[in-house]
Amino acid sequence: MKKIAILQSNYIPWKGYFDMIAAVDEFILYDDMQYTRRDWRNRNQIKTPQGVQWLTIPVKVKGKYHQTIRETEIGGTQWARDHWKTLSQNYRRAAYFDEIATWLEPLYLTEPPGHLSQLNRRFIEAICAYLGIKTAISNSWDYPLSEGKSERLADLCASAGGNEYISGPAARDYIDEDVFVERGIQLTWFDYAGYPEYMQPWGEFTHGVTILDLLLNCGKNASQYMKFIK
Repeated sequence: MKKIAILQSNYIPWKGYFDMIAAVDEFILYDDMQYTRRDWRNRNQIKTPQGVQWLTIPVKVKGKYHQTIRETEIGGTQWARDHWKTLSQNYRRAAYFDEIATWLEPLYLTEPPGHLSQLNRRFIEAICAYLGIKTAISNSWDYPLSEGKSERLADLCASAGGNEYISGPAARDYIDEDVFVERGIQLTWFDYAGYPEYMQPWGEFTHGVTILDLLLNCGKNASQYMKFIK
């Protein structure tokens, strides 16, 4: 069985995103989809002494134009220095800050790509490398795209040679399971429940923040608090 997952790229995603990558043989970044405002594509959350804080990448949105994530341009470069400064201020006392900073700081302080999809992939691949995730990562435009929400996902999976499609639970609202059955593809729902807590400072534990919170606090021990990373 070749397992496939297909998700839109996010900025420094939470741990569940990387567990899904680790659970499959090929992970397809679905950035031919429309860019959505106030979503995870260009922002994520960290923990601070004042509570949860957003880190947001400024992007250029062209009015009512149907703009894909792939087409979305980043607005300037100052945000990168600001994000690194904010991370440093709030996590400099974390147990693994120095270790993580050796590869994370250059991602922020070198010239970033001009498009959001490229930037997100840069961070996703760097985090996968640190965690030892060997899953192949590809782009949706590497394959032919068909019409229809379920049909497009099933055909992407088939084009990649997959016979099992791993989907996040939120997709139950729109995926037509019969489409996958017709193509001989097993549809499996990913379960994000049951994550253990780790030593996380500043108030009530929060699972949904960026995975950087887990890495900075736990380093290579992060695998103990995830499901598919050994």
